[in-house]
Amino acid sequence: MVLIPAEAQPILEARSHDPFSFLGCHRRKKGGHTIRVFRPRLANVSVVLNNGDVVPMKRSEGTDLFCLRFSKKIDITDYRLRLFHADGHSWEQDDTYRFSPLLGDMDLHLIGEGNHFEKYNILGAHLRNHEGVQGVAFAVWAPSASRVSVVGNFNHWDGRENPMRVRGASGIWELFIPGLCSGETYKYEVRTQSGELLEKTDPYAQQMELRPNTASVVHDGHAYVWNDADWLKNRVKHQALDQPMSIYEVHLGSWQRNGESFLNYRDLAHQLVEYCSWMGYTHIELLPITEHPFDGSWGYQTVGYFAPTSRFGTPDDFCYFVDYCHQHGLGVFLDWVPAHFPKDSHGLARFDGTPLYEHEDPRMGEHKDWGTYIFNFGRNEVRNFLIASALFWLDRYHLDGLRVDAVASMLYLDYSREEGEWVPNQYGGRENLEAVAFLQQFNHLVHERFPGTVTMAEESTSWPMVSRPTWLGGLGFTMKWNMGWMNDTLEYFKHESIHRSYHHNQMTFSLVYAHTENFILPFSHDEVVHGKGSMAKKMPGDDGQKFANLRLLYAYMFTHPGKKLQFMGIEFGQWLEWNEASSLQWDQCQHMPHQGLQILVRDLNHLYRDTPALHELDFESKGFEWLDCNDHAQSVLSFVRMDKNGGVIYVVLNMTPVVRENYRLGVFAEGVYKERLNSDAACYGGDNIGNDGSVVSEPIAAMGHALSLSLCLPPLACLVLQQEE
Repeated sequence: MVLIPAEAQPILEARSHDPFSFLGCHRRKKGGHTIRVFRPRLANVSVVLNNGDVVPMKRSEGTDLFCLRFSKKIDITDYRLRLFHADGHSWEQDDTYRFSPLLGDMDLHLIGEGNHFEKYNILGAHLRNHEGVQGVAFAVWAPSASRVSVVGNFNHWDGRENPMRVRGASGIWELFIPGLCSGETYKYEVRTQSGELLEKTDPYAQQMELRPNTASVVHDGHAYVWNDADWLKNRVKHQALDQPMSIYEVHLGSWQRNGESFLNYRDLAHQLVEYCSWMGYTHIELLPITEHPFDGSWGYQTVGYFAPTSRFGTPDDFCYFVDYCHQHGLGVFLDWVPAHFPKDSHGLARFDGTPLYEHEDPRMGEHKDWGTYIFNFGRNEVRNFLIASALFWLDRYHLDGLRVDAVASMLYLDYSREEGEWVPNQYGGRENLEAVAFLQQFNHLVHERFPGTVTMAEESTSWPMVSRPTWLGGLGFTMKWNMGWMNDTLEYFKHESIHRSYHHNQMTFSLVYAHTENFILPFSHDEVVHGKGSMAKKMPGDDGQKFANLRLLYAYMFTHPGKKLQFMGIEFGQWLEWNEASSLQWDQCQHMPHQGLQILVRDLNHLYRDTPALHELDFESKGFEWLDCNDHAQSVLSFVRMDKNGGVIYVVLNMTPVVRENYRLGVFAEGVYKERLNSDAACYGGDNIGNDGSVVSEPIAAMGHALSLSLCLPPLACLVLQQEE
């Protein structure tokens, strides 16, 4: 037995912020060395020297602290420990507290100033060979903690056994634990300044347990072998602004299921790629698959900003999903949520006992509507955390872009707040200047580091230059969701046809501002939940008219300037409102009118992709021209879309269930005009009213042009015509 030195008390009481100052091997002032080990639940500990000698350590009375002193002559530069359990079982391992620090001074400096954009490679848990020994390097930011420990099955979840060391004023705690490998579950036990013990998931964990379990999992993020080099090489061309982009928005947990069970990422890859390729979509956009505790949040209350959810498999399974999509010509976007995070006790909330990731002032730090915390965008380390997360998904998982959720809530300090519930900025305004700076930096770095990738803003206000470069003062997004178009269009289509002439401006107003931003036209998940009803149920009239309206609506969407986004299930008009807890109603696709609508969307996708006039000049005013936007009496709209080489597509929309005979449409040139698409065709479930496939121009003036076509406009339908060569 040996006496307990005073400096051992912080170790024994599990409150040491610098365990390396006492544990491990230390040179004595008068020569020789002392090795100290703290290991609960062991009967004995011995030191194994370089020459093979095994020397027993002495236990301090009444404690689990073991000590051994050596004279000057003993070489102990590379010792190991032999551990003895009470049942006689023994094993050897390296001493955690004999290793030098992990992080370099430059890493700590860059983290402190908020400019370490690849810190996902050093924070978190990483397999590493450190000083010739294999193990796992752990590092976490918790500046106000009085002690942080790594806990897991390997130490019986006992925070006394593996306390970390803090790296000065950086607030970074680190520890190398030899012998651990991929697949180990772990958490951080955080002791706050008040002495409270918190058990936290690793903010930088790259894998987490399947809910309801909440532990982090050590993952080898470099093991997967990718096969998508050709896609990445050509991505700049695939995703240029003059290329077609038709996005299929998917919630992986409810697209399809195996009974009550989720499909694996790999199964989903095969089934989704087959379906989306047949349907003609160019991209898949995933509702957040960043790890989240509650299924009903659909992923929008994230706890794992670097971990694909375990609901559908492992991180390598998700790599396979993206890889397989790329090999078959489909891009993959991720819905990413930097605006807020949940209050779950194991997550980011009050991580070290203080408002660390969130803003301290609740007027700036809480979303009462959503029951979540708001990130403190003015703090270097927090801003760096989010940007590192964004870059991580593009780097490690080869994603092609990020859709940023709830941008409006980030931009405005008074978002969803009453008078007195928000704090003005330094100039007295309502703009969140720190969030603006964050979004600009995020977009700049994404486009600089990953050319050809896309950022998309869900932004529902009139904030200027959302999709304009940062060097012009814009936010720097590639594109912006056109929420105004979506709201106006759906409101218009809800009106009975007899009333539509009074709301004609709802269909024309979007072209007043259509080219002020690079717009995506979204019919997203938000339009078919929370009692809003399915797309089919929104439409007026009997079942036949509901689906005629849907066919007309989608044809209008695919011919209007802007890229396209459709949420799963709306492409075949499922009757039920979307429910994240069950699969889509795929059986309906076997019957009309659902089957007809699905085939129409398929044909619209291919028409859109194969026709340069429908996508090349989406974001330039010279790509669109009204033929007649004022025929409100008949509720008819007509316009042309043009490509870079002068190719022209004519579009006519009849918004009423009345056949319009001999409707004069002005055209630019003499010739035969083929019906490229008629949404009333019998194969789509329509009445097959139209123009027998083509029309010949006549020298009769109409709509300001010397030539015109005499058309039969089918009821509640869209005609797309093109001059035959």
